[in-house]
Parts: sequence; C-alpha cells; structure tokens
Amino acid sequence: MNLDGLSLSPLVAELNARLAGARIDRIFQPDKYTLIIWLRQLGETLPLLISANPEFPRICLPEAIPENPAVPPTFTMLLRKHIEDGRIGKIEQAGLDRIVTMSVDIRGERGLIFTKQLTVEIMGKHSNIIFVQDGVIIDSIKRVGFGMSRVRQVLPGKEYIAPPAQLRANPLLITGNEFADLVRQHPAGKILLTKALIETAMGLGPLSAREIAWRAGFPADMTVETIDDADTVALSEAIDSVILPLSRGETKPTIVLSATGGKLLALAAFHPEHLGDQQIMDFSSMSAAVEFAAGFQGKPENPEKNLLQKLLATETAKQTRKEAALLGEIADAGKADVLRCKADILMSNLPSITPGISQISLPNLYSDDPNAESITITLNPLNSPMDNIRHYYTKYNKMKRAQESLSVQLQECRTEIAYLDSIAVALENSISFDDINEIRRELTQAGYLKDTKKRPTQKPSAPLSARTADGISILVGKNNRQNDLVTFKQAQPDDLWFHTKDIPGSRR
Repeated sequence: MNLDGLSLSPLVAELNARLAGARIDRIFQPDKYTLIIWLRQLGETLPLLISANPEFPRICLPEAIPENPAVPPTFTMLLRKHIEDGRIGKIEQAGLDRIVTMSVDIRGERGLIFTKQLTVEIMGKHSNIIFVQDGVIIDSIKRVGFGMSRVRQVLPGKEYIAPPAQLRANPLLITGNEFADLVRQHPAGKILLTKALIETAMGLGPLSAREIAWRAGFPADMTVETIDDADTVALSEAIDSVILPLSRGETKPTIVLSATGGKLLALAAFHPEHLGDQQIMDFSSMSAAVEFAAGFQGKPENPEKNLLQKLLATETAKQTRKEAALLGEIADAGKADVLRCKADILMSNLPSITPGISQISLPNLYSDDPNAESITITLNPLNSPMDNIRHYYTKYNKMKRAQESLSVQLQECRTEIAYLDSIAVALENSISFDDINEIRRELTQAGYLKDTKKRPTQKPSAPLSARTADGISILVGKNNRQNDLVTFKQAQPDDLWFHTKDIPGSRR
C-alpha cells in the first residue's frame, strides 16, 4: 500500500520537523532492502526506518525495531564510514514526486562542512536508496545495471539522474479553480475524470482522484467531456476540500480497512470519505500510520475468493471500457442526420453542381431562417455529382443502422456490468466455502470460467434465515441462485418480497 506524492508530502514535513539537526549515531541494515538509522535529537534517541522493499517502500519512525544481523552488509559499512556522526540538514521531497532526499552535513578536514545525500525513491518495485555526493552516486542499496535498465543506471561513479519528472501542475501551488480548468482542458475528452485528475496534477494517485470525484458528487464513470460549468464549480470545491487542508499542514493520518478487517484498502493524509462504509482508523502522525500499514497482516482469506474477486474486477473493467467506447461510437453515429441533410441539399440542387469540383456552397434548405448562411459541402472531384449524392445517402443509411446496433450492444453491456456487480456483492458477503463454490459454479455456467476439474457434487448452500421477536421468518438470498430459490420456490403467495432496484446486495 504505497502513499501517493500528495500524502507523502505531510509525512516528509513531519520527519523534517522532528529530525532536522539530529546527529547520526549508528546505522544498521536488518535486511537487503531496509536501513535503520539511529539519531540523537535533543536528549532522545530516535530510530529512522528507510525501506526500498518493493512490497511496501517507506520511511518512518517505527516503534518496533527489527533485529540487526551479526555481520553488517557492505552498503551499511559504506554509510557508517561516510555519514556516522553527521547531522541531518533537512529532509525534503522533490515537488510532489515520490522522491525524498535526506541531506547530511559532515565535518571534514580543517573544519570544512561537506553535504551528502541519501535519496529515497519510493516507487514500488523500482524503489531504491541511493547515496550521493556532489551529484555522483557513491553506492545504492540496489544497483541497477544496463541489463536491468537501458534508460537509467544506478551504479557507483555514475551521475545521479532523478527518474523522469512528468510535466504536471503542483496542486498545492494552484487554486481549485485553476486545477479544475486544467482538467477540463485535457486533450482526451473521453477520458475518465479520475484518470484526467491523475494526469493533470503531480502527486495524485488513484485514491486521491477517486476521493475528489466522490466529493464532487460525480459517478465513477464520468468523463471529462461531460463536465459543464456547474460541474466545474463542484469539482473546484471538491479539490479545495482535499488539497487546501494539506497545504496548510492540517493532516488527518488515516488507514482504511475492509469492513471485515481482512484487507488494507487505503493509507492517506486525509479522510477518504468515499470509503466511509469501511473500517476507518485515525492516527496521531503519518509515521504511525505508515508503520501500522507496513505491519498489517489482515485476516486469512479464502484464496478461491481472492481469485474470483480478481476475475470479477477484470471482467467489470473490460465491460466498463467497452461501455465508454460504445458511447463514443453512438455519439459519432448521432451525426447521421447531418449526412442526410447534405444529401437532400445536393439532390435539390443537382443541375447546378459542376462535375470535378471539390466543394460547393448551397442554400441550407433545413434552416428556418430565410437569411441563413449557405452550407458548404465537400465533394469528391473524381466522382460525378450523382455519385457524390449516393455516397452521402449510403453513409447516412450505414450510420443509422449502426445507431440501432450500438444501442442494443450498449444495453447488453450495461446489463452485463449490473450482473457482474451483483456477483461481486454476493462474493463479498460470502463466508463459507459452500457459498464461494456456488458462485464459482454460476460463473462457470455463465462462461466466465472454464471448469477443467471434475468437482464432486456438493450440497447447495442455504439462504440466510432469521426470525423477528414477533416470530416472523426472514429469508435472505446471498447470491443469484439463492434469490431465485427464495423467490420462486420457498415464498408463499401472502409473503412480502423486498428488493432494491439496480442496487445489488441485500445488505444495502
């Protein structure tokens, strides 16, 4: 669970305020990715943990300290030689990129002060801890040779070159209105709003983008081209509600766990309100939140359930992309009437069309204004006037047929998404192996899975049942099969049936 650059910023500010001026006492390396630097600051000793672990790269002040190896690795010995007894000048972030630099001041010969940097790149599997002096790499915790990367090598003696920075606006330095305007100017109009937010501003990850869209009241599938002026105001206010407190140093270190406590869903410097139905935990500092996230084990979960959840997420994403593509094609096909109008105008003016011309301006017969400007129509000079007219009529008929076909495809796509959502909710609520296996069988029958194994026949799982204080029996279907069983087999004519339209899951 990596922090995005926006939530990393208050963590860096927190560490700088706490550690600037501290003296480096000892350095240890408990594993091949992690450093523990013991610091003396105002009468107390503090451990600083820096990790380039690809699973969870981080920097924090931990409470629990891992055990140190008997023999220090080479990188540790190098750091001890160069920066032990040095003092931390400052800890800073490169813009809102996930690059943190810790400057260490060393007193050399004749009292001269030399500054060396420990650069921490918090970038998933590409994370690294690089020791630099005067812009030259002395060494790194992970060396990157030409065989690993042809673009950027991290080796002793090479010039340190930061990962390529992306030309995006810093949301902490612009207003919400300016940010919203930049989003609306995104060149890809059909792009999802959340993706446009990420591509417009540095430091924003998927979590921050989803939070801004949610606070603005927008659906998850909203695209940039659909944003109007009223939406821009809502988007600006949502951006300010997330960004302004962070720019003022008002952080709310937060961890979000799944409702069952089995998964770590979010780590942020603000409250992710769009995850309000999950478990939200507040922390006194960003460092404490990072340490909790790093040590979180979660509850053991059924691997079959995890596999099916990934399948459903993949299929839902595929159908969502298809829906967006179909909407774009339908919008294009909506221009069919323009083609018919041009064909009719050409036909009514056929005698005045000179063969071999590439365009012609004619009176617009479909305008209610008699003084309306003429319409310019493009022609193929190689075709006769009549062939040009046929071309427009043919293209019109083709697009009209496409409109009908695309509408059917769109409805089928949306039905498929609704079905997958219902299965996802049923799977989330499934606890027993029987419930999960039942969903697997349904997905197999629907064609999403190929059942290559001969599985033993199992007794179908039963719906949830409960009884009120008045003795009324309640049955709840946990998946589609159980819903059909409750509705068509077990229910009696006088029973009451409750269902929420277009919202999968009885728990809602």
